[in-house]
Amino acid sequence: MAVPDVSAGPSPATPAPAALPTGRGIELVLLAFAAVLVTGALVLVEANQEQELTRVLIFVGLAYLGLFTIAHVAVRRFAPYADPLILPCVALLNGLGLVMIHRLDLAEADRAQALGREAPTELISRQIAWTAIGLVLFVAVLWIVRDHRTLSRYAYTAGFAGLVLLALPGLLPSSISEVNGAKLWIRIGPVGIQPGEFAKILLIVFFAAFLMQKRDLFTTAGRKFLGMELPRGRDLGPLLLAWGLSVGVLVLERDLGTSLLFFGIVLVLLYAATERVSWMLIGLSFFLGGCLIAYQLFSHVRVRVQVWLDPFADFAGTGYQIGQALFGLGTGGVGGTGLGAGRPDLVPYAESDFMLSSLGEELGLIGLAAILVVYLVLITRGLRSALAVRDSFGKLLATGLAFTLALQVFIVIGGASKLIPLTGLTLPFLSYGGSSLVANYALVALLLRVSNAARAPLPRRPAAPLPPLADAGTELVERPR
Repeated sequence: MAVPDVSAGPSPATPAPAALPTGRGIELVLLAFAAVLVTGALVLVEANQEQELTRVLIFVGLAYLGLFTIAHVAVRRFAPYADPLILPCVALLNGLGLVMIHRLDLAEADRAQALGREAPTELISRQIAWTAIGLVLFVAVLWIVRDHRTLSRYAYTAGFAGLVLLALPGLLPSSISEVNGAKLWIRIGPVGIQPGEFAKILLIVFFAAFLMQKRDLFTTAGRKFLGMELPRGRDLGPLLLAWGLSVGVLVLERDLGTSLLFFGIVLVLLYAATERVSWMLIGLSFFLGGCLIAYQLFSHVRVRVQVWLDPFADFAGTGYQIGQALFGLGTGGVGGTGLGAGRPDLVPYAESDFMLSSLGEELGLIGLAAILVVYLVLITRGLRSALAVRDSFGKLLATGLAFTLALQVFIVIGGASKLIPLTGLTLPFLSYGGSSLVANYALVALLLRVSNAARAPLPRRPAAPLPPLADAGTELVERPR
């Protein structure tokens, strides 16, 4: 009987190991479902508002389909194992934002016609252009950053660039940096960007790498107090630096939202790196102290707090915006007035700062709850990637990116519903605005890169070929008694 040559490897009949599913098919199905929802919402808006379907519907629908088809192909090509739910959630939120912006454009055009004025510039075309720019950056990040761990090599460069971008508007003349009392912009002619939106991503990269390298320093315990191990005093430097930068943003740029967002990100990353509650308590103590100091020293902070406490005390002045937003949410009730059937345009900046009230009036509590569930899925999938990825830098990076979205959603919803004072931030992917949209697409690209590393199969080492049977060694085995 012939002896098979085991050195030749497995026989042709041996089945190959099954490839792991990438999830791209699920992603494509969910993107198609999002496209159906967005198209249906556009039809409802035009049917209720215009009583007919216009060419804008075709333009917006085709642009939406084309842009997210390109995004799906890019993910399939550059991050094949990325989480299949992240991009569809972003696409649905971005699509609903386009629907509501188009709805507000129609309302503004009708108002201008009734008053005999020239129709204002449509914001929907600009938002589609910003979406295209954001997706170009999205594809570029996926293409350039093939391994998220390489970002840790440029941590200090990213931190320095982030600080420059964060402080730059506050140092520039008000003529090119100030809008509505906050110095957040850099305007060159008709084009303006908010550098702080990009600074938050660079600073997350820096703090994730820094905390990974210095983790032992922050986990060193000092004295015990009430059962907690407090850090040593000399180790509080990074937290004090973050607090000082937050106060500096509040002073120079008069921006409460960015200050709160930045300090919250640093605090959560510290907790994620050390797992010590004492860091959270110390950070919250710094935050409360900074709030009290800011209230006493800065008039714009006092105005925000007074409007939050009683917006109807000066309803015709400082309380008009939040008061109208509350009326809009009350008008929407549980089921909403229907897309195109409300009056969200009565709220100033309904397309940006108060997109929540616009959606709440026409979609009601049920619609807002559905939108919050989409945000919840997006954020939890980001945090799931942070848990699943194998390297410490990736865990901290994904945690910071996902929590940035979570904190921004909380701040905006809290401000629009009078849970907390107004801050001026916008809802990610929903609100009108170029800088926020473009920066958040870069953020999502990094999340997809981390999730791809978390879900990708581990590389298998090639098995060493077995020696021929005649050359195999003899092994003695003792028979158990």
